[in-house]
Amino acid sequence: MSLLRSAMTVSGYTMASRVLGYVRDALSAGMLGTGLVAGAFVVAVRLPNMFRSLFAEGAFNAAFVPLFAKRLEGEGEAGARRFGEEVMSVLLTALTAFVILAEIAMPLVMLVIAPGFAENDEQFDLAVTLSRIGFPYLMFMSLVAFFSGVLNSLGKFSFPAAAPIILNVMQIITLAGAAFLGWGAEPRTAELLMFAIMISGLMQLVMLLVVCERAGMKLRPRLPRLTPGVRRLVRLGVPGTISAGITQINLVIGTMIASLIPHGPAWLYYADRIYQLPLGLIGVAMGIVLLPDLSRRLRAGDHTGMRYTQNRAVELSMLLTLPATVALVAMPVPIVHMLFEYGNFTPHDTIEVSEALALFGLGLPAYVLIKVFTPTFFANEDTKTPMLCAGASVAVNVVGSLAMFSFIGHLGIALATSLAAWTNTLLLLVILLRRGQYQADPRLKARLWRIMLASLVMGAGILAVLIWPLASVFAAGRPFLLQLACFVALVLGGALLFFAAGQATGAFRLSELKAMLRRKPATAPTAPSDQTI
Repeated sequence: MSLLRSAMTVSGYTMASRVLGYVRDALSAGMLGTGLVAGAFVVAVRLPNMFRSLFAEGAFNAAFVPLFAKRLEGEGEAGARRFGEEVMSVLLTALTAFVILAEIAMPLVMLVIAPGFAENDEQFDLAVTLSRIGFPYLMFMSLVAFFSGVLNSLGKFSFPAAAPIILNVMQIITLAGAAFLGWGAEPRTAELLMFAIMISGLMQLVMLLVVCERAGMKLRPRLPRLTPGVRRLVRLGVPGTISAGITQINLVIGTMIASLIPHGPAWLYYADRIYQLPLGLIGVAMGIVLLPDLSRRLRAGDHTGMRYTQNRAVELSMLLTLPATVALVAMPVPIVHMLFEYGNFTPHDTIEVSEALALFGLGLPAYVLIKVFTPTFFANEDTKTPMLCAGASVAVNVVGSLAMFSFIGHLGIALATSLAAWTNTLLLLVILLRRGQYQADPRLKARLWRIMLASLVMGAGILAVLIWPLASVFAAGRPFLLQLACFVALVLGGALLFFAAGQATGAFRLSELKAMLRRKPATAPTAPSDQTI
């Protein structure tokens, strides 16, 4: 299956999950608002979100997939199964001990991740309670990531990509039930939501267990032992987890600092939820699909094919990401207003969240490129270098957030997060270039600036319409149907403008997009050309 077809399989399920996630977040924003309960809830879910990113969205797989795939090719299913059972047994033991320790030490953990809550006993205690309810989710999701890695190695992407849908459906049902009971921004609503998160993790785990068994990879726990294969996975997995999960690590740091001001964690959380949509659809999906493909080409010595795949991945990801970035920067207020401004979510919240969203959006291309560049390191079983690059970006994030927080509050955190992403991306790119592991081909060089130009033309058109004639449409009190019609027209008009500008500048060709959906030969062209993936 072609890179685009595989990525579209993951992106399709991710799109369904993110659309349901929007419904969930809209209901949550309207019910909880951005006050005390909302602050405690978003801090409590930040830990599950971070671990989901670290494990479920490619970080664990970055170390596990190449090793498991190598066993599968070299030793057959029996060898791969034995290695999988060894890893699963050690992982289950370590996770159980970690969850028990975290449950006991949760007040200390909360002092670290939300120091500002220490000044409000009610909010601090609620955040501790919510975190304790939801923390087992981390164990379930880590095991989900393990079985997802097994399935991805077998070339099965659908069920791992569809699993997060369960989380969103469970939370939507819970929020609908709470609304039916007349609950609002109160602790019991947040507690019920955390129980739904935990149960959804267990349901995802059960689903993937069944799928693995039906795929012929029936894994059973063994006595946990640090075998040579497990030790190698740990050596590769720890730095890989840190580097691949840098987005969530930076967001946790931002939450820590934002907890020092009222509403800060909630404002950043809702802005993050919006810009995670294109990041998940493009960056995460591309990273998941790229790693197995690059690993196979590397083992086969197909370096020409690797370069071709890398360049098409950059081209395709920028074709999708740059217009999304411009849209987030050009029209954040209409986006936030239409998505979240209901119930307890106020017009003031819309302004604060939209400003943060625009600044987060500046870093979107960088975060997507990180997902595209890191699989090359992981395919070469080098997880240390991305970890060091990620560490440098964390330093930029911390220094930048602290420096700007005093002047522009939570907006300084959003801007520092984007600067950290670009730092990470540029470091990865420079190292790949110096090692000769990446080289932009003529097609990418010719297309990239055209994609940027088409995106800017789209952005200029959106701004012109927002300044006039839609300057006052997206405000409280205006008819909802009018706002919805204008918003849909704005989105569709922007898309058509980008498509027209892209065709005019040669940023892409319609025939190529159609061809990308077809299967292609197992090997790439021997030289860069206009052939598609």
